[in-house]
Amino acid sequence: MNFNTPLLQLSGIGYTYAKRLERLNLFTLEDLIYHFPFRYDDFSNTTSALQAKIGESVTLQGEIWTIQNIYTRSRKIITKAVFNDGTSPIELTWFNSSWLTKQIQTGDRLQVSGKISKYKNKLSIIAPRWEKISNLPTTNYQLPTLHTGRLVPVYPETYGVSSKWLRTKIAQLLPQVLDEIRDPLPNPIRGEMLPLASALQQIHFPENWEQAEKARNRLGFDELFFVSLATQKARLEWSKIPLVKPFKINSNKLNQFIKKLPFKLTRAQQKVLQEITVDFKKDQPMNRLIQGEVGSGKTVVAAAAAYLVHLNNLKTLFMAPTEILAFQHFETLKNLLEPYGITVGIYTGSKKQLSRSAGDGQKRASPTRSRRSEAIEDARRSANGGEPAGPAQVIVGTHALLSRKLPTDNIGLVVIDEQQRFGVQQRTLLRKRAKIPHFLTMTATPIPRTVALTLYGDLDMSIIDELPVGRQQVKTYVVPEKKRLDSYKFIAKKVAEGDQVYIITPLIEPSETLTTVKTAKVEFEKLQKVFPHLKLDLLHGRMKGADKDTITKDFRSCKTDILVSTSVVEVGMDNPNATIIVIEGAERFGLAQLHQLRGRVGRGTKESYCLLYTSDVSSNDARRLKYLETTFDGLKLANLDLKIRGSGEIFGTAQSGRFEFKIATFSNITLLEKTRQETQDLLSKDPTLDKYPLLNAKLQDIASEVMPD
Repeated sequence: MNFNTPLLQLSGIGYTYAKRLERLNLFTLEDLIYHFPFRYDDFSNTTSALQAKIGESVTLQGEIWTIQNIYTRSRKIITKAVFNDGTSPIELTWFNSSWLTKQIQTGDRLQVSGKISKYKNKLSIIAPRWEKISNLPTTNYQLPTLHTGRLVPVYPETYGVSSKWLRTKIAQLLPQVLDEIRDPLPNPIRGEMLPLASALQQIHFPENWEQAEKARNRLGFDELFFVSLATQKARLEWSKIPLVKPFKINSNKLNQFIKKLPFKLTRAQQKVLQEITVDFKKDQPMNRLIQGEVGSGKTVVAAAAAYLVHLNNLKTLFMAPTEILAFQHFETLKNLLEPYGITVGIYTGSKKQLSRSAGDGQKRASPTRSRRSEAIEDARRSANGGEPAGPAQVIVGTHALLSRKLPTDNIGLVVIDEQQRFGVQQRTLLRKRAKIPHFLTMTATPIPRTVALTLYGDLDMSIIDELPVGRQQVKTYVVPEKKRLDSYKFIAKKVAEGDQVYIITPLIEPSETLTTVKTAKVEFEKLQKVFPHLKLDLLHGRMKGADKDTITKDFRSCKTDILVSTSVVEVGMDNPNATIIVIEGAERFGLAQLHQLRGRVGRGTKESYCLLYTSDVSSNDARRLKYLETTFDGLKLANLDLKIRGSGEIFGTAQSGRFEFKIATFSNITLLEKTRQETQDLLSKDPTLDKYPLLNAKLQDIASEVMPD
């Protein structure tokens, strides 16, 4: 057995549990060991029933006097036990746990942990943690237990896999591989931090809070260090790439292109475009990141860059993270570039359109071949100089662009939108297949400078820090539940005036654990009754690409009044006629993400509104949301998120999107700066890391993301 052993092969797991663990992205023993607790229940206060205070979390040791299942009139099962620790009897109560009477018998000695309460003048613990113990001493003896009497780790769970099961399994397996763990950090870098094996032991089963904190610091350092090392090493390798032929910049044609745009470029857009043209003139490939607010005009800058690439007889690949965003860019780029004879194609999971017929320019269709086969054939034919006419010179797509079946000859520029949603290896694969083109990546996610230097240390950075003239500042309000009906009346009034509305929920469908959280499917059914005379539609990430395409087109063409959706509309939806966005359960989103969602409205000339629904306007979460009522600077909101809620709220569930951070936090600025400095010092002494094979091996592990065929 080693870290690479599949969980399916481990004793006591089996096929059923292995499949359940896959839902947590756990496939190997290493995955399981690196499945860290997200919190601890502190049951280290071992005391007696008489000394325990009401409301206090305690651990008691004693004997079960009686235990039985009680069936209520509503057919619910309550398991009740009388437990005595030698000082006082206590009633233990579990709900829907009838199987406990088979596991716990009268006379069993238990250690139980939970919060002391009083019910009908009797001491009680509701849903206590418990485990059997033998040779029970009389008082205050701390046993080496897993589920009680200590800091008890609580893990991310899934259906059929509880924290108790995970604790038991990790406690069984971890000691068997601890001696095999080789610490990749050189001693000078590690300093006084815990060795890796000790950190892994103590993150799961700390004896006290100090141990837990030291373990988190060591493992968090590792994650940040390897991110920084990977990006800085990539920057070094990029600088060694063979020279490319500098572009010829036709300033007259570029100026004509800019003048004919349907709007005037902002100074920030002009500055970033100038930085790109300077890069194009060099014999070193461009590797640049553009940061800009939602609606700041990053796509137009990318279109101008693609135009310059076309003037140099080369093609552009434009990759987006979702089909919604890909189709949005497809339409935008067609409008901007096709007047100059530049054909724009689309290549996604549901649609492959890379050329147009020689006759009328309409889309080719073949009843006998798949769109994918036809598109690939067209691309190959055009690469060889044959028919059909109008092969795509700009190809917009999703991850499908990574397909090895898609020819990538004569690529001069790769544009990647929403950079943080793609992995480093995905970018690397595109770079290799496109034979070292210029790279332009973009993000609307506001990223604090310290975080950006760590995550994107391999990129030169440009910032578009102003919005186009005419963009509306969206009026934002935190709405209490009691105002819901009034807001529905307001929505109906605005729709009657010709406006459209987004209604966003945190989840697609009901969850077993998050029972009070609004879901798209349920809200869609409910709102059809609230607005019976309006046209509503439902959009979420699990839909087929063709269905999503139809729904988004209907909304943009004003066939739909209200679009009920999840945060899938966060990027890619551009409908100037939408003036209201309602966000249910707003406290479940970070400020930066709410700012992104708010950017879906205010894109036209009409006054626009963002309504943030929360169940408790007096809570800390609601007070946090109040910042959105007065702050419209995405970077300021991102920094607030960093201070208030940590880095996960900037980048969403998957954190950075480039690496799955399990324990690191960008809010620890000191640790961020330390990891970056250590990275720079190490690479300055050994750029190839030949002296550190374990570090090189770790970087290979980081880069081993699954790539499509």
